[in-house]
Amino acid sequence: MARSSRFLGFGHAVPGRLVTNAEIEHSLQLEEGWIQRRTGIRSRWWASPKDTLTGLAVEASEAAIRDADIGRESIALTLLATSTPDHLLPPSGPLLAHRLGLTNSGAVDLAGACAGFLYALVLADSFVRAYDKRVLVVAANILSRRINPCERSTSVLFADAAGAVILGPCENPEQGVLGADLIADGSLYDLITIPAGGSNLPFASSLPPESTLMRMLDGREVFTQAVKMMTACSNRAMSHAKVMPSDLTRFVPHQANTRIFEAVCGNLDIDVTRVVRSIEEFGNSSAATIPLSLSLSNEVNRIAAGETLLLAAAGAGMTGGAMVFRT
Repeated sequence: MARSSRFLGFGHAVPGRLVTNAEIEHSLQLEEGWIQRRTGIRSRWWASPKDTLTGLAVEASEAAIRDADIGRESIALTLLATSTPDHLLPPSGPLLAHRLGLTNSGAVDLAGACAGFLYALVLADSFVRAYDKRVLVVAANILSRRINPCERSTSVLFADAAGAVILGPCENPEQGVLGADLIADGSLYDLITIPAGGSNLPFASSLPPESTLMRMLDGREVFTQAVKMMTACSNRAMSHAKVMPSDLTRFVPHQANTRIFEAVCGNLDIDVTRVVRSIEEFGNSSAATIPLSLSLSNEVNRIAAGETLLLAAAGAGMTGGAMVFRT
């Protein structure tokens, strides 16, 4: 058994269509600058008709494998966190592993909304330590196909992207996951929904088209609950890890809205200069935002051994979590 886990490689991918705020503001008849003032987003990337969720995940995973410089045969498990799989059945994870040539890997999808990557990372860490094998963790979404272009609360926020990390065994117990906290509050289940498509309300020609698209019932309540959840989980994760906010080298929050993670920084007394930000250019791609941000940050300023990272997210469900990870 490995004593801990460590990051071996990072990768990300976005589709080719850059969508600026001006395009959406014109479509929704919003004044210039409205989106950026309220969300911090300047642009986002949306898929073209030929793009697939698995294709985006493959591109991010290939980048992570190159960055890790490892053989594909050494990857024993593939975890794909997504809310927009290519099909309801079968899961997209096995197809991802097949297209990557991971012949020795199990593969499965995880549906944890915006917190999905953190849930997958906790499971990956446990697998690495239990079996002394490497895990590919990918988060990918094509949310542009699930937003109502006439509905302001979702169409200004959501984007398409994929991020990937490879986790491997480590013998240093001072590295890897030092503390983690996961939480769910099903009493807030209906705040963000796609009403149709599950077994409770299957697709049917009689349903209005908007029933298959995302709805945010109360944006203010989502904001309040996300800040509360990310703050509480982060405090518990740091307490378990025995680290203080001043010990953090990078804070990588889910990129939902700049006001959310700035509020969390204020609550936790985290220096805003340590926040890893990708929302301005890439928008909100749900579970993909944290690995996307990690990969982008690593490209600019390589994540070095001994850094202490705090990852935190909250999203539909409501699901949330936080993790302290030492590289």
